[in-house]
Amino acid sequence: MEKLYVSREGLEHLKKDLEEMNQRRMVVAEAIGHARSLGDLKENAEYHSAKEEQAMLHAKIKDVEDKISRATILEEQDIDTSKCYMGATVKVLNQKSKKQMEYKLVSPVEADMAAGKISTASPVGRALLGCAVGDVAVAKVPAGDITFKVLSIDY
Repeated sequence: MEKLYVSREGLEHLKKDLEEMNQRRMVVAEAIGHARSLGDLKENAEYHSAKEEQAMLHAKIKDVEDKISRATILEEQDIDTSKCYMGATVKVLNQKSKKQMEYKLVSPVEADMAAGKISTASPVGRALLGCAVGDVAVAKVPAGDITFKVLSIDY
């Protein structure tokens, strides 16, 4: 069983999601019961829709339960804070556009590009892993290579 490194915040988010999905599961079960009471299940769109939602919800629940069971919290004292690893907030300079960007390196389950949280499994995240201040990282993305200079690292 492969470990899944997450932050405390990420693990709590997973647990909250699981709780919400379990509550939703009860609502869907009630909807199925109601749809069953309407009679003929062959042509009962409500029933089929609720069963489909139930199946998708069960798959999501299994996935989140698996992630929680494999989750290992990465503590700051376990990390070389002079380099980029999960949990680091990294300020970089795009060498081509000369724009500064800031990313927080997170596990794949915590990634949220809109919030500036990038996965350590993404091309940019992988390129930054292990870099120190002053290092140049090259991310291989579909549009071509992007070169970044690491300006600062904060944990």
